[in-house]
Amino acid sequence: MLNDSNRFRRACCGAEQVSLLSERSRNGGKLRTVICMNCGLVWSDPFPHNPRQFYQDQYRLAYKQTYQPKAKHIVRAGGVALTRHQKIKSLLAERQQVLDVGAGGGEFAYLLKALGHDVYGIEPNQGYAEYAKAQYALNLQQGFIQDADFAGQQFDLITIWHVLEHTENPLQVLNKLASLLRADGTLIVEVPNIEATCQAPSSTFHEAHLFNFNLASLSKMAEKAGLLVDRHLFSADGGNLTLFLHQSAAEKVENGAIPGNAERIAAICKAHTTLRHYLTVKPYLRFLRKMARSWSEQQQVQGVASQDLLDQLYRHLL
Repeated sequence: MLNDSNRFRRACCGAEQVSLLSERSRNGGKLRTVICMNCGLVWSDPFPHNPRQFYQDQYRLAYKQTYQPKAKHIVRAGGVALTRHQKIKSLLAERQQVLDVGAGGGEFAYLLKALGHDVYGIEPNQGYAEYAKAQYALNLQQGFIQDADFAGQQFDLITIWHVLEHTENPLQVLNKLASLLRADGTLIVEVPNIEATCQAPSSTFHEAHLFNFNLASLSKMAEKAGLLVDRHLFSADGGNLTLFLHQSAAEKVENGAIPGNAERIAAICKAHTTLRHYLTVKPYLRFLRKMARSWSEQQQVQGVASQDLLDQLYRHLL
């Protein structure tokens, strides 16, 4: 186990005081989760695994029980790619040079490529990266964005969907992405929202998410990387937070304090009890949507090749 809490405090707001939020993972195992009382950043302390090794070799096997995506995963990720395209389609009126960070099985990168954009991708998991390159002929590197070499390349659009929370130093990642972004470019960052109550309380923290953000803490971290928040979105259930970021002409923010943010997050987590959760309609609607999605996926995948699956999903846009 790795205990780097002091380094992360210095990297984010510089404070030393943390409070314990949880000691359990959603799988019932021990997972110590703390919150910085100065800014409200939430993280696992110590880390439950070596992030580099875990995400390169083990993550997909641990969460999907597969080395490369199966047909049902492709259909599901293709559907997610469509929702992501909907969020950013106003930025795609002209041909863009795009970097997709954490490209997974390549479904979103393939959609943008099929729409005529110049798309680059990077994915740390070896099995998924090899699959995406082979199936969709993507310009994709296998590795971590912190180490990537895009010498001389500046991107009009960079997307990092549900990746930042998995990284061992999210501020370092944002600094790297800011350096790759053109002066008039846009960086899209989407993460789970720590204030969400759509999931069961016992599912809030787990080993794969090393960091947790709300709007205030993610915005402040972006400012520390020299980025300006243009606008933000919450998903319909409140579970996901999306930021649209641009290069800032101002000096990087040094003071990372966010008064009251830690107290706000802690209060939301404390109030989100199992009893209250199951007295709402949220868990039952979530279950029904999951069952409907599973049935739909089974109907779509029978006897269809990977690229054909995506082409069928994307045909109304192409």
